[in-house]
Amino acid sequence: MIKKILIGFAILLILPFVVALFVKKEYAIEKEIIIDKPKNEVFNYIKYLKNQDNYSKWATMDPNVKNSFSGTDGTVGAIAGWDSEKDEVGKGEQEIKNIVEGEKIDLELRFFKPIEGTDNAYLKTESVSDSTTKVKWGYYGKMNYPINLLLLFMNFEKMIGDDFEFGLKKLKGILEK
Repeated sequence: MIKKILIGFAILLILPFVVALFVKKEYAIEKEIIIDKPKNEVFNYIKYLKNQDNYSKWATMDPNVKNSFSGTDGTVGAIAGWDSEKDEVGKGEQEIKNIVEGEKIDLELRFFKPIEGTDNAYLKTESVSDSTTKVKWGYYGKMNYPINLLLLFMNFEKMIGDDFEFGLKKLKGILEK
C-alpha cells in the first residue's frame, strides 16, 4: 500500500515536467486601432517613450511610480525605467532597440520585480489613407522549460491584450483631439 502511494506521489511530481516538454514556449499578442491622423503624425508621437505615460495602462496604475529616462528619447538606445511599490507595475525598464522611421519601433522590456524577465514589444504604423493610420501594438516572448508550463494557466491575450486595447483607445483619444 505504501509502495503504491509513493509511486502515485512520484508520478504526480514528475507529470508536470513531462507535460512541460510538450507545451509551447513562445507567446505573442498584438492589438490594433485605427486613428484618424496621418501616419507621420502618429509615428512621431508614439516613438517617444515619455509619451507612453499619456496612454499606457501601466502608467495609470500607480500615480506614485518613479520614472527615469536616459539617452535621447525617440532614438535607438533611449531607456525609460519605472519603479513602483505595486506588484502590478513593479520595477523595470524598456529600451528602444530599433526604429524604422515612420514604420516601426522595437522595444526590449526588462523586468526586475516582482519577477525578473526580458520580453519584446513593438509599435507599428500603417497608412490606411492619407489621413488615417492603423497602429499595432505587439508583445512577444519566451518562457523556458519547465516554467513554460505556466502558459497553460495564464491567458496572456487577456492579461496584456486588454491593457493594450485600453492604451490604444487612449492614444486614439489623445491624437484625435
